[in-house]
Amino acid sequence: MPRGAAREIEQLRDLLRYHEHRYYVLDAPEISDAEYDSLMRRLQALEEAHPELRSPDSPTQRVGGAPREGFRQAAHSSPMLSLDNALNEAELRHFDRRVHELLAPDTARYVAELKLDGLSMAVRYRQGRFEQAITRGDGAQGEDVTENARTIRSLPLRVESRRADFEVRGEVVMGSRAFERLNRQREAAGEPPYANPRNSAAGSLRVLDPAVTAARQLDFYAYFLLAGGEPACPSHWECLDELAAMGFKVNPERGLFDGVEPLLGYIRKWEGERDRLPYEIDGVVVKVDSVAQQKKLGWTAKAPRWAIAFKYPARAAQTVLESIEVQVGRTGALTPVAHLRPVTVGGVTVSRATLHNEDEIERLGLAAGDEVEVLRSGDVIPKIVRVIRQGQARALFHMPKDCPVCGEAVSRAEGEVASRCLNPDCPARLKETILHFAKRDVMDIDGLGEALVDQLVDRGMVRSIADLYELDGKALAALDRMGEKSAARILKGLEESKSRPLPRLLCGLGIPFVGERTAQQLAEAFGSIDAIMAADADQLQSAEDVGPKVAQSIVSFFAGEHNRRLVERLRAAGLQFRFDAPKRAGGPLAGLTFVVTGTLPSLSRDEAHQLIEAAGGKTGDSVSRKTSYVVAGEKAGSKLKKALSLGVPVIDEAKLKAMAEGKDGESLDG
Repeated sequence: MPRGAAREIEQLRDLLRYHEHRYYVLDAPEISDAEYDSLMRRLQALEEAHPELRSPDSPTQRVGGAPREGFRQAAHSSPMLSLDNALNEAELRHFDRRVHELLAPDTARYVAELKLDGLSMAVRYRQGRFEQAITRGDGAQGEDVTENARTIRSLPLRVESRRADFEVRGEVVMGSRAFERLNRQREAAGEPPYANPRNSAAGSLRVLDPAVTAARQLDFYAYFLLAGGEPACPSHWECLDELAAMGFKVNPERGLFDGVEPLLGYIRKWEGERDRLPYEIDGVVVKVDSVAQQKKLGWTAKAPRWAIAFKYPARAAQTVLESIEVQVGRTGALTPVAHLRPVTVGGVTVSRATLHNEDEIERLGLAAGDEVEVLRSGDVIPKIVRVIRQGQARALFHMPKDCPVCGEAVSRAEGEVASRCLNPDCPARLKETILHFAKRDVMDIDGLGEALVDQLVDRGMVRSIADLYELDGKALAALDRMGEKSAARILKGLEESKSRPLPRLLCGLGIPFVGERTAQQLAEAFGSIDAIMAADADQLQSAEDVGPKVAQSIVSFFAGEHNRRLVERLRAAGLQFRFDAPKRAGGPLAGLTFVVTGTLPSLSRDEAHQLIEAAGGKTGDSVSRKTSYVVAGEKAGSKLKKALSLGVPVIDEAKLKAMAEGKDGESLDG
């Protein structure tokens, strides 16, 4: 056995599995599609050269990534296969020759469709009514996202059709305008922007709150019509026409071609015109039109032989990094931004790129004056990927010691990548804090947007979020683009926000590392803001998911005289400072906290959580000394290791069920 080949194959498999997990499960890819394809091709070549080393668990034998935890899994009616790729015209011609060799003496017609950059989804209809939506997952089963998919406006909930029961497959995408609007909102709230519309579409479809999905304005483009898991029409083109006639959104920019040459003309055309589209594409999908011919051509283990994806090359350009500016966010985090000599990348003029933090600049070896490569490979947000040539008069970057907005001290805590302005009155921080405070899922203050906040802070009308509750209607109405009606709406929103529960207020205060879930856990554990303020770091860690880092952040926040004055002013304004947690029903698991990890034999993650909570127990996301039990299934990872290291008892699904039914003799005292 060739030892060197075996070692390289295993290394490639491990690397590809890691990136599949980042892409399909976490929605956080670290490499481009082109880099991933290159790794996959190298592994395929090695396995073909050494078939004795081929393994059934190799990434080359998989259809896609494993379903993400957090949703109930559902099986597909037939596999949702991935496609092989053609990276140039020669590879597409090779695909065409292979098709005609297998079909000889018949010839093939091709359907070409733009390859939308989103998330694949199967939608089932029964008696013409929307019944279920499932993501692609691993191709055999995916996540049931029915309630979220129901909010997509372009997906019909009822269809007039001659078919009673059928299935539609298509792509969930986020349009360019919706994507840009979402990132503006995230940046205003001090949150990192999404890298591209594909990630944001996937994340939006898979959030736990359907209201969030509805607000993201997703779109659904249909491209397959199935009945009983099989194509519903004699040809793919007929299926597309029928879908359009049924009221589904079918991409009009498709074509039917008799040979490879006109097909290549279509591909070249859209490579040049892709930037005028209202959504992102990364290539063209080519399918043999005849379903009978598709069946004759058949499938490999991972992809159909009758279809291929022509992938457009990455869009990159070279330019000069002219300077690096530092921006200040809501938590005081300083973010370096690259100012570039304007350059056209994929039809878009790029003059700025986010550099994330000081460590990223050091990793790239960047300095003002360098010639750099800027990539926009499907990414709406451009990024600098490397230094091509160092400039003669290089200006090395150093994070400022003083805030560029207010001039106060900047600090970088040990173990953190971000440097922060420590001045709570910094105007840049204040604007972002107000926008975060007013968010729909925080204090939900209607009408308090970026333009108005800029005026309020710049004119000195608001120097703290507490000042919002002292605003005068006449002064508000006198601001630019305001008036009596708009001012009245703002005041009404502020008055209504006083009734928001304590967890929302805690989240809105902008305490570092305290988001929605942690705020909820703190409110449930302590019952009032006064109790939280009085607790030390050890006491704070009695709340679920609050570790030493978060606890110290809370203590430091409330130790500041400025923040304590803020709390008292908000108290005087009439906001909610107490929280009555809903009473948990008694039961066999009352007083116990469980963390579920791995794949259980019969229960999904959600079903296990429901079982625990129905029996009076609590569930957590992370393992700590406060965890009563860890419920471990197959492929349990770091959570199981941490439980063993801390001495937390580990049980299986059968033991959990017995405890929940009170048959195991387990209780808080036992």
